[in-house]
Amino acid sequence: MRTLIVLLICFSGYFINGQDLSNTKIDGYKGIWFELNQKYEFGDKYSGALSTYTAKHVPLAIYSKTVDKTFFVYGGTTSKDTKYLLCMIGEYNHKTGMVSKPTVVYDKQGVDDPHDNPSLLIDDDGFIWVFISGRGKRRPGFKYKSTKPYSIQAFTQITEEEMTYPQPWKTKDGYFHFFTKYTGVRQLYFETSKNGKTWTEDKLLAAIPVNIGEKSGHYQTSNTYNNKVIGTFFNRHPNGNVDKRTDLYYVQTKDFGTTWTSVSNIELQLPIKSQANTARVIDYAMLKKNVYVKDMGFDSNGYPACLYVRSNGHEPGPKSAPYEWCLTKWNGFSWETSVVTTSDHNYDMGSLYILKNNWKIVGPTENGSQAWGVGGELAIWQSNDKGKTWMKQKTLTKASEKSHSYVRRPVNNKTPFNFFWSDGDSHTFSKSELFFGNFEGDIWKLPYEMSSDYIKPIKVN
Repeated sequence: MRTLIVLLICFSGYFINGQDLSNTKIDGYKGIWFELNQKYEFGDKYSGALSTYTAKHVPLAIYSKTVDKTFFVYGGTTSKDTKYLLCMIGEYNHKTGMVSKPTVVYDKQGVDDPHDNPSLLIDDDGFIWVFISGRGKRRPGFKYKSTKPYSIQAFTQITEEEMTYPQPWKTKDGYFHFFTKYTGVRQLYFETSKNGKTWTEDKLLAAIPVNIGEKSGHYQTSNTYNNKVIGTFFNRHPNGNVDKRTDLYYVQTKDFGTTWTSVSNIELQLPIKSQANTARVIDYAMLKKNVYVKDMGFDSNGYPACLYVRSNGHEPGPKSAPYEWCLTKWNGFSWETSVVTTSDHNYDMGSLYILKNNWKIVGPTENGSQAWGVGGELAIWQSNDKGKTWMKQKTLTKASEKSHSYVRRPVNNKTPFNFFWSDGDSHTFSKSELFFGNFEGDIWKLPYEMSSDYIKPIKVN
């Protein structure tokens, strides 16, 4: 089957010189553009610059203090004229201010869908792990490991398995991995490992139907606290319908997945199957609201907080407005929710930064040149009262020709690489470039073309 796919790609003109590009360098940072092809009056359900997609791929970047570098993964392509997914990794050297030529960890060989984008983990010995997302049983997922510590020169395949939306975390107890399986619907699983090579059996985390006999489904975003507590927020897909996604749940484990509890430490039995249970944070189904989870983190007390967009439906355009950016957090006694701002699309995505008395959100909250499309102009929002109230601190981009989308937060982020993203036309196939920036408002563009192995990115404002 794989041979047949390769032949088809060769004849279509996409496959470069008929060769697999895995473990090769690409001469620049070229982002993937994608559309789902679910058309409505105001455009596709989602389309545009999706090289740092999805919100359910976590994390996409990690800063390593040992080598003073930020490593980051994304969905790349071969040129501005193609939709050909390459699972890429790059590095930014904070000492020299230079970026390397990116490496193709895995050539998706004709797949153009950024649901297959990678995510990232760095182990205690400095080896870099890239988790390549698959798509159900049609396209397998993979785990890859660098051949040398803190090096993106070459990678070796460790596993081939069924997994989508990989969310790997390194904890004191070992490797923890949240992921999704397509079992007719999207269900949440996890697995653990002590060494990265031998993994436990896949364990079902959540499968909540509305009524007996109905299907279930979920999307999630996760994080860790003090390298020990592992938490995840997730929504619910009534009868498996992702266009009806609603409700908000939170669960956590403090013993590497042996036991799971609610935020108030009430033990839960897996898989979670009850719609109304102690893990539920907000009953958004009763309010007839859709919920699109974006990011999560923990405050200094270890209390979780979740960033998400809630709306009145899945269709793009004014029909589903308002698209409210919400922050729901645990205060030690109850859940509190604040509305940060509004934007114009369900798939507008930003990242949450939690410091002791200074919380920030960076994302495309401002309307861009393509109305009712994914992304827009970027802004920084700030809260000085631990997420209760928010004010716009800075507008990062203005009058952009293309929309900026899927702003991602590196683990242990260090300036100037505090966040990164890509741009592209929200509605029409276009060239897509990648950027990174800092909280002072400085932005750099990663070079689209590179003639040398290392080059300084271009400061654009």
